[in-house]
Amino acid sequence: MKALGNLSGIVIPLLIFFIVGYGYVSKVKVYETFLKGARDGLKIVADIVPTLIGLLVAVGMLRASGFFDMLGGFLGPVTEAAGLPAQLMPLLVVKLFSSSAATGLVLDIFRTSGPDSYAGLLTSILMSCTETVFYTMSVYFLAAKVTKTRYTLTGALLATAAGTVASVFLARMMV
Repeated sequence: MKALGNLSGIVIPLLIFFIVGYGYVSKVKVYETFLKGARDGLKIVADIVPTLIGLLVAVGMLRASGFFDMLGGFLGPVTEAAGLPAQLMPLLVVKLFSSSAATGLVLDIFRTSGPDSYAGLLTSILMSCTETVFYTMSVYFLAAKVTKTRYTLTGALLATAAGTVASVFLARMMV
């Protein structure tokens, strides 16, 4: 086990040296290329930050207003029958926008139900089987300057629904 720890400590430096060495052998100006990539990356970050702030503020407002609790209470009877506890509905909605905000809800669920409960187990699986659809679409499409998204939202929401169904199925098998 200690050998694996030592190996993992040298893999990244070896990879960096390999890339620099390969660039040098290929007669690429490695440092100038790195600086150009970093400059381009900062421009992309500057373009993305307003969208990211808007998404995080919107999720924070909905969470603080009690909207998610109301949503869970409203949809709870239907989702409970399908094996999805009402307390997880806010998590599903928030996860569509922000994985960080969803992590805060995960901690709340773990605190109230426990990580080993059905709700805790399902929460863990849901976090792995669903995607931050709106965040991903807004950030990456903005960065790539994609204007025609066509069926992306429909496909992403269907994939998230499939991930949710798979999560419920897997959690039921494990309990």
